Amino acid sequence: MIAELQKRVSETDKQKSLQILYGDVIKTNLPYFDVCVANVPYNISSAIVFKLLVHRPLFRCAVLMFQEEFALRLSAKPGDELYCRLSVNTQLLAKVDQLMKVGRNNFRPPPKVESRVVRIEPRNPPPPVNFLEWDGLIRILFNRKNKTLRSVLTTTSVLDLIEKNYKTIASLKSMQLDSEWKAQEAVEQVLDKLEYRESRASKLNLDDFLKILTEMNANGIHFTA
Repeated sequence: MIAELQKRVSETDKQKSLQILYGDVIKTNLPYFDVCVANVPYNISSAIVFKLLVHRPLFRCAVLMFQEEFALRLSAKPGDELYCRLSVNTQLLAKVDQLMKVGRNNFRPPPKVESRVVRIEPRNPPPPVNFLEWDGLIRILFNRKNKTLRSVLTTTSVLDLIEKNYKTIASLKSMQLDSEWKAQEAVEQVLDKLEYRESRASKLNLDDFLKILTEMNANGIHFTA
């Protein structure tokens, strides 16, 4: 493909404008670009989406083809069967539009899956949120997305994580530990205050999650150290 591209622009006014980077796109440091158009290997779909969304400076848009189910997850809404952590994280950072369906019979030989083309436009400016904290919360909630927030956030493993992060952050910031602070009490106070105790991640939207994260952080609850 590289040889063919070079051949096509050879001795034309496009020759000096063409720059070819050969390698694994996940491992390659991408230069500045305005538009990305690609048919990517489906097994790196998630990796390429997030590589693009954290790329700086921000690009204008990307038009990409993915396996149909993956593409639909990108724009799934609360209550949809396909609504998941991928949906929430992508929509936090970008606007996603479904452009067209590409049937398997458009390929030779036909694959076993249907495909879709989507357009991804990064939000500019990006939302003012600590993405590691955000993803830590979303990962926990969508691990059991149909359970109530209280049942998910008060499991032993989650409370242990919150307690550990509380102590780590206090140490890093040279803060005195509050001996009366308890992870479960702090979590339940936030859920009661926001009236999300019986809510389920599968039904909540971006604003809901942002509100939960902001209030949790304000009460010493962190999902990453």
